[in-house]
Amino acid sequence: MDAAYGGYFALASNLAENGEKSFLRIAEADSIVIDPHKHGLQPYGCGCVLFRDPGVGKLYQHDSPYTYFSSAELHLGEISLECSRPGAAAAALWATQKLLPLQRDGEFARGLERGRGAALQFFSALQSGGKFIPAFEPEMDILAFVPCGESLEEISAKSLRIFEATAQAGLHLAVAELPVKFWPGLAAESGRGTVTCLRSVLMKPEHLEWVGRIVEILESCSGA
Repeated sequence: MDAAYGGYFALASNLAENGEKSFLRIAEADSIVIDPHKHGLQPYGCGCVLFRDPGVGKLYQHDSPYTYFSSAELHLGEISLECSRPGAAAAALWATQKLLPLQRDGEFARGLERGRGAALQFFSALQSGGKFIPAFEPEMDILAFVPCGESLEEISAKSLRIFEATAQAGLHLAVAELPVKFWPGLAAESGRGTVTCLRSVLMKPEHLEWVGRIVEILESCSGA
């Protein structure tokens, strides 16, 4: 199960029905990938693969003549893809989860829910604004959208111009090349099945309060 980005949303209580069902099935997986460097509030270096059966670790075991000789027991370093890691990262993750426990209805979970709520508000604002077309309703806190245009070429060019203009205005988005089918209202053109779009991640709890300002800046740059 690839839960590297979104695994933490299993704690959120405001997911859509389909998303809720998908997250409930994580418990059935034989292995899960998760990386706390985004929603887990950690720097790089804490990502991992979790196996239901710890015996699987033996398949990844490797020998080193100068380390891991202090015990006859299987050592984490012998089966880790990165061999050894700094203890500071593990200590930071432990301390964070002590302060913000991974539990439903807790402060950490409420932060995830606010991010999801912000993405839904952003989605609704773009839908009603008439200047942008959002892709499917966001499942978590990520929303992709395109400016209105007469052709995929025009839309893609406008996306890049708006990306530059919003950065100058203090709103930092991302650009991505995604399949046109993500926008049911857009038709694929001969020789082009993708479109350059704008992408926004509303992962901070404060984004729920900033949606209005984000939309204001975005719409002011829509004619770029």
